[in-house]
Amino acid sequence: MDAQRLKNNFALVGANGIDVAEYFYADLFEKNPRLRPLFTGAMAKQHEKLLTALSHIVASVDDEGELVPYLRDLGRRHNGFGVVADYYPHVGASLLATLAYFSGPEWNDDLEQDWTAAYGVVAQVMQEAAAEPVA
Repeated sequence: MDAQRLKNNFALVGANGIDVAEYFYADLFEKNPRLRPLFTGAMAKQHEKLLTALSHIVASVDDEGELVPYLRDLGRRHNGFGVVADYYPHVGASLLATLAYFSGPEWNDDLEQDWTAAYGVVAQVMQEAAAEPVA
C-alpha cells in the first residue's frame, strides 16, 4: 500500500467536498437499503463526520501510533450505533465506488489495490475493537 498515493488521491477526491459524502451515502443506501435506518439524524451532520474521519485516516495512514487508536475508538463508537461486521464489506464497496467516481481518469488498478488494502486495515481494526468487551 502506497501511503503517499492514497494521500494524493484523497486530496483530489476531497476537493469535491460534501459531494463525496452525498455520493457515498446515496450509493450505500441504494445498494443496501437495510442500512438506512441506522442513520436517524440529519444527514448533513453525518456527511461532515464521514469526511472528517476519512481525512483523519488518510492523514495518519502511515502513522500506526496515531491511526490505530483512532480506528479503535471509531470501531467502538460504531458498535454502539448498531454497526455489525456484516456491514463493513458494503461500506467498503461504496467507498471504493465513491473514490473511483471522484478520481475520474486518475483511477487505476494500483489505486484500487491501495484503497482496498487501506480499507481492509480500517475495517479489521474497527471490528476487533468493537468485539472487545466493554470495560
